[in-house]
Amino acid sequence: MGSSKVLISPKVIGLLSLFMVLSIIGAAEVRPPPVTEATLHQIAASLQMYVDELPQIPKLLGYTPSYGAPKPGKLTIGMYKTTWKFHRDFPPTTVFAYGTSAAAATVPGPQIEAIQGVPTYVTWLNYLPDHHILPWDPTIATAIPKNGGVPTVVHLHGGIHPPQSDGNALAWFTANFRENGPKWTQSTYMYPNVQHAGNLWYHDHALGLTRVNLLAGLIAPFVIKDPALEAKLNLPSGPEFDRHLMIFDRSFYMDGSLYMNYTGDNPTIHPQWQPEYFGDAMIVNGKAWPCLKVQPRKYRFRIINASNARYLSLSLTNGLEFIIVGSDTSYLPSPVTSSNILIAPAEIFDVVVDFSLAKASEIMLTNDAPYPYPNGTSPDQLTSKVMKFIIKPEAPVPYDKSSVPQGLKTYATSSITEATTKRYIVMYEYQSSTGNPTHLLINGKRLVDPATETPKSGSTEVWEVINLTGDNHPLHLHLAEFQAIKVQQLVDLAGFTTCMKVKNDAIACNVTSHATGSLLDIPAYEKTWKNVVKIEPGYQTTVVVKFNLVENDVPYPFDATVEPNYLYHCHILDHEDNEMIRPLKLVK
Repeated sequence: MGSSKVLISPKVIGLLSLFMVLSIIGAAEVRPPPVTEATLHQIAASLQMYVDELPQIPKLLGYTPSYGAPKPGKLTIGMYKTTWKFHRDFPPTTVFAYGTSAAAATVPGPQIEAIQGVPTYVTWLNYLPDHHILPWDPTIATAIPKNGGVPTVVHLHGGIHPPQSDGNALAWFTANFRENGPKWTQSTYMYPNVQHAGNLWYHDHALGLTRVNLLAGLIAPFVIKDPALEAKLNLPSGPEFDRHLMIFDRSFYMDGSLYMNYTGDNPTIHPQWQPEYFGDAMIVNGKAWPCLKVQPRKYRFRIINASNARYLSLSLTNGLEFIIVGSDTSYLPSPVTSSNILIAPAEIFDVVVDFSLAKASEIMLTNDAPYPYPNGTSPDQLTSKVMKFIIKPEAPVPYDKSSVPQGLKTYATSSITEATTKRYIVMYEYQSSTGNPTHLLINGKRLVDPATETPKSGSTEVWEVINLTGDNHPLHLHLAEFQAIKVQQLVDLAGFTTCMKVKNDAIACNVTSHATGSLLDIPAYEKTWKNVVKIEPGYQTTVVVKFNLVENDVPYPFDATVEPNYLYHCHILDHEDNEMIRPLKLVK
């Protein structure tokens, strides 16, 4: 008898994939009934704004205080399934959270405060259950353990540390290290804190699950301090006047549980994945639309956009302005005063606000960034509001002796003359016949493809980053620090894109004849060494990248060339999870 072939339609394959998703998630987590966007919006709108006090994020010392110089610190931090109240009127929400114990776990997790030059050792432990609390999609490249469990791995965003402590997406592990990813090496990470003082954050980075694990709650701040510099600058300090604002958006079911879509935009291809997650409620430090009572004096706010995909264009009402002193892990050379700050996902801005200059007793922090950015929908009456500041009428106690100096901090220059290599980095989006995105690639390659970005440790490079998609993408490089120096529009974008999709070679497609359009101004508040740079759609962004310590322009004090190497990617988490991520392999 001759053999026969069974043909299965794409629709059936999609249904089988969906069944596989639900099977892997398991019966322990009950799938909620379907919900519409209108219902999600209605649930968020039912919450009264500004009734919850802004939480103070708990702090852990990443060093050991001692007489004389501080000594290295040792911490053990777990990832737990627990509950968290996002609003006064919501029941507790099931989340994943960082903490030193299940009882101490919070969303966001504890801030780790380190001292420049003093190492911090953190043992990361996974106590998460056998099944995820949110839906995910095994049809994208994903960490899927054979014996159940939720894969996690922690990345210190903005950290300069050995590859073994970087939190590679393939270095994941499940509870009790029952299973490990192919690039897992150790349970205790060493953060040398040799870089200059600044703001960082840590979050999950498991392959294909980053968007899901962060949505579940695995986010937290990290600060490296230089006590001598802090004393010299005399910026607002202390737990009351130096605060983190970790901002992210979420949607909820009526029972307070977190919402994430169960159906993808191309369900016959990817049953669950969608190109961006946008929530209906704005969360700050774990509370929906909180308020903070402040004194009429200067405050320092370290603002982190921890959203999966939402850009934030922040302003203060009643004439107040931001005095911006730093961006990501770096100070600015001098303060920049601005009425507005555009913050990409994963980006950080360090600002001072002087409430003594307020013309009213209440100040709103607002957002007007379209989503997706820059050509999407304008925020509505919910997502246009972030939080409220209520100014006390009494004179500040203690007296405000803080200041904002005219000069802050300078580092190595960002000159392209030092660069030894120029690279073209091209961002692509691919769509199905329905016009909906299926995946995104950098240079037409996936994470599993061999590394093509192989900079020499200690070198300076120029990356010409070309965005052929309709979205702005927050480019993040692990280990390296970088800054944009030129943003130029591509002329005949359609013709250049057509050529690139055939040749995938910017030089062969004569990019120099296309990168001749108008120039965009780079905001003064972004002119420092950064960990995230916004890549404008239809433009070529020239970025200077340093693979060394920019404070003194010296090499790393560790071997950055060993396995499991590093990564670079778009920090819209839904894009990163669906192949907009590439290996970064340093060489000697």
